Amino acid sequence: MSFEWPWQYRFPPFFTLQPNVDTRQKQMTAWCSLVLSYCRINKQYTMTVMEAQESPLFNNRKLQRKLPMESIQVVLEELRKKGNLEWLDKNKSSFLIMWRRPEEWGKLIYQWVSKNGLTNSVFTLYELSNGDDTENEEFHGLEESMLLRALQALQQEHRAEIITLDDGRGVKFFQ
Repeated sequence: MSFEWPWQYRFPPFFTLQPNVDTRQKQMTAWCSLVLSYCRINKQYTMTVMEAQESPLFNNRKLQRKLPMESIQVVLEELRKKGNLEWLDKNKSSFLIMWRRPEEWGKLIYQWVSKNGLTNSVFTLYELSNGDDTENEEFHGLEESMLLRALQALQQEHRAEIITLDDGRGVKFFQ
């Protein structure tokens, strides 16, 4: 699946935060949507601000336009306010991007478990996120930190229990 850039990405003023409040709000909405879509298509969960600045996401080499670092921080903070981003350090230099919230991931995982008649089964975290059985599922390749959050959400709903196994952690699903 290839990523399709929105029309704004080819519009040079998009790379300068606009002073008009209404225009800026539309611009922020477009940037937030772009970041979430880009990360979803590329299955990116964590990134540093420096990586973000140099990535095609904020750097359109064709236009020779780059969103300035201060503006990137504004976009990332907007994503945080919406619940789609968490800072991973106090310096705000790396972040977890949540194009799906943990509860949504948990729901997808539990639907797969139910659909395949696997309730009351135990899985290692590796089997769930990297196993052959989940290869065609959207949660295949999910980073462990996000997988754990999803499973914790299921645990709170009494649909799963995170367990310690000899070689790491696993999960048991309930009906």
